[in-house]
Amino acid sequence: MTQPVDAAQVLKAARVFGREVIEPDAETWEFGGTLPRDYFEAAAAHGLCGLRVATADGGAGLSLGEFAEVVEVLARHCLASAFALVVHNNLAAAIAAAGSVAQRERFLPGMLEGRSVGAFLLTEPGVGSDAQALQTSAIPRDGGWRLEGSKAWVSNSLQADVLCVYAQTEPGAGARGVAAFLVEREQEGVFHDGCHEIIGGHALGAGVISFEGCLLDNTQQLFAPGEGLRRALEGIDIARVAVAAMSCGTLARALSEALRYTRKRQAFGGALAEQQGVQWMLADAATDLEAARGLVREAVAAVDGGSGFSLAAAHAKKFATRVAFARIADCAQVMGAAGMLRDYPLARHLAAAKLAQYLDGATEIQNVVIARALEKNYLELN
Repeated sequence: MTQPVDAAQVLKAARVFGREVIEPDAETWEFGGTLPRDYFEAAAAHGLCGLRVATADGGAGLSLGEFAEVVEVLARHCLASAFALVVHNNLAAAIAAAGSVAQRERFLPGMLEGRSVGAFLLTEPGVGSDAQALQTSAIPRDGGWRLEGSKAWVSNSLQADVLCVYAQTEPGAGARGVAAFLVEREQEGVFHDGCHEIIGGHALGAGVISFEGCLLDNTQQLFAPGEGLRRALEGIDIARVAVAAMSCGTLARALSEALRYTRKRQAFGGALAEQQGVQWMLADAATDLEAARGLVREAVAAVDGGSGFSLAAAHAKKFATRVAFARIADCAQVMGAAGMLRDYPLARHLAAAKLAQYLDGATEIQNVVIARALEKNYLELN
C-alpha cells in the first residue's frame, strides 16, 4: 500500500532546498542566464518534482493549498527558479491525472526523479493571451499528426525534455479544434530558437521552440480536440494561484531583509527602524502581504468548492503581484541605496515581481476575468 506523504515534511524539505540549493546560487543563475540541469535532480532528491502527483503514482499528493505554501517558501529565494518547478510539477500532475497508461509509464518516472524536465507550450509569438487564435497546427495524417508552428515564452525551454504542445487541429475551429500533444525534445523536427533576455527571470530559461515537419503518432495526444483549451485554462488558473503565492514569498523576504537592515543601521541618533516613517512603510508592506495571502487562501478554497475558481485566481494573482512590486520597492527604499546592491536580494526580487505581473496572463487579463464577473458577483440587487 502506498504510504501517505506528510505535507509538513514536504514543506520542511522545501525550506532546506531553498536555503541550501537555491539561495547560494540564485544570483549566479540570474546573471548567468539559466538554471543548471542538475537543479531538477536536486529538487527531486528533496521530493519536490511530483508535488501534485498522487501518492499512488509516486508523488507527494499535495493539495493546492499545500502546494502554494511550498512555492511561497521557494520563491523567498528566487521566484524564477521556483516557477520553473511549478511548470514541471503541473505537467507531471496533468500526465498522472489524464495521461494514458503508456504515457504515464514513459514520462512519469523520469519527471519524478528530475532526470526529465517538463514544459508547457501554449503562448505563440504573434498570439499572446488569445489562446483560441493559435497558429501552431497539428495536421492529421495516417496514424497521427504533423506539427508545424512556433511557441514563445516557453519556461524551461533550455532544459525541457517533455513538451506539452497545444495546437489547432482544424483551421477556423477556435477552441473546438485545440488539442495537446506530448512531444519529446529529441524528436526530429523540434528546434530551440534561443532564449529571451529577461531581467529578474533568467532562471526561467524562457525561450522559443519551433516545429517543422514534426511527425507525431496518435499515442502522443494528451488532450483531444475540443478538450485541449479547457485543460490549458484550468492549468493556467492553478498557475495563477502559484504565482500569487510566490509573489507573497518574494515580498515576505524583502520585508524580512528590510527589518534586519533598519534595526542595525544607525542614523539620526538611533536605529532606522525607530523612525516612524520607516515603521509605517514596513507596516503597510506587512498588511498587503497578509491581504495577498488571504486572497491566495480564498482561491484555494474556491478550487475545493468547485466554483468561481477562475475569478478567485484572477483576484489573487492581480493583487499579489501588484503589491509585491510596490512593497518590495518600499522595502528597498527604507534601506536607501543599499537596497539595490547585489549584496541583498531585493533588486532581483523587485525585477521578478514585475515579471510575475505577466506570468500566466498579464494584470490586464486578470481584469478581463474580473470585469466579466462584475454583474453576476458584485451588482447589488434591491
